[in-house]
Amino acid sequence: MKLNAEILKEIEDSAQEALDLLIELGKIPAPSHQEHKRAEFCKNWLIQQGAKGVYIDEALNVVYPVGCTDDNPVVVFAAHTDVVFPDTETLPMTVADGKVYCPGIGDDTIHVVALLMVAKYVAQHNLVPENGGILFVANSCEEGLGNLKGVRKIAEQYGSRMTEFVTFDGPGCSVVNKAVGSKRYKIEIDTEGGHSYSRFGNRNAIVYLASLIDTLYALKVPTRGKTTYNVGTISGGTSVNTIAQHAEMLYEFRSDDREDLVEMEAHLNAALAFYATKGIQVTCTLLGERPCGSTVDADKLDDLVTRAKNALRTHMHEEPGVRSASTDCNIPLSMGIPSVMVPCGRGFGAHTREEYIEIDSQIDGIKVAFELVLHHIKGE
Repeated sequence: MKLNAEILKEIEDSAQEALDLLIELGKIPAPSHQEHKRAEFCKNWLIQQGAKGVYIDEALNVVYPVGCTDDNPVVVFAAHTDVVFPDTETLPMTVADGKVYCPGIGDDTIHVVALLMVAKYVAQHNLVPENGGILFVANSCEEGLGNLKGVRKIAEQYGSRMTEFVTFDGPGCSVVNKAVGSKRYKIEIDTEGGHSYSRFGNRNAIVYLASLIDTLYALKVPTRGKTTYNVGTISGGTSVNTIAQHAEMLYEFRSDDREDLVEMEAHLNAALAFYATKGIQVTCTLLGERPCGSTVDADKLDDLVTRAKNALRTHMHEEPGVRSASTDCNIPLSMGIPSVMVPCGRGFGAHTREEYIEIDSQIDGIKVAFELVLHHIKGE
């Protein structure tokens, strides 16, 4: 089905509705694993627009199946509801100078709105998928230690029935078609500690943790792909006059190459083993793991990337790039399913409290979503 002049006019006429929806949804707090309020809002909104069969699954995904039977192939369109911020009260928002400022407004609220608007159009016009079914998913747990829980649940349920996966997400004007895998750990060190004066000379957990960090940062990363590492937080100790008994950190490494990830893990394990020989207690807990991609049919993936780039070029009025990233696409790409991440709006400052989107980019982004969804709809 083509995105014709009549549909374009309907999209443009919905600009105020889309902005109002963005403002209302953007204020609703949604830390990873705590997306209940946003999930209920999205479900109720879809039902009010005439969508049938909408449900919230046990992972807090809002799922709207269209033309899906028990075993037919499905195309998935998704956008994540969670934000990186821990707020559980109404998120602060300002609308000024053609922008909407709010934590999480671009990552990923504007994209959830694009998903909802195209799902509404499909519902209200009783549109039918061309081959198989379409699954609209406002999914949970994309950010940080959410560990892609939402999409993992969709993959568990639909598996190889998924023929394509598109997630609306990301800044700028580029298509993500390659997965950056990662592992995230909490590493803890425990020693005997003691009073800083009377027990001077006892081992200090903070010192050993600092030494371990120095060891990890001395690594020359492998170069088959792009590989990075980071210590994100450190904590420990009791007081200024206490030899620390406990210290811990959060550590991650990432790569878009499977072999590089294996090499990084081997280096970490060797470092941990060395410090364990010093008689201190070293505990390493895996908190999150995102897989790299697997072998994907190159022609099918290229076709999907071409469609995404054409939609961006036409409606966002920029020449799109192609890049790798860590996204909800990691899961389907690791399963060999053609998958892309596509932006549906222009925003800046993601993962900061100064984040904003440009209002005049919202309708252009919704057109991108429509273009990609209507490709799978029967009609001229």
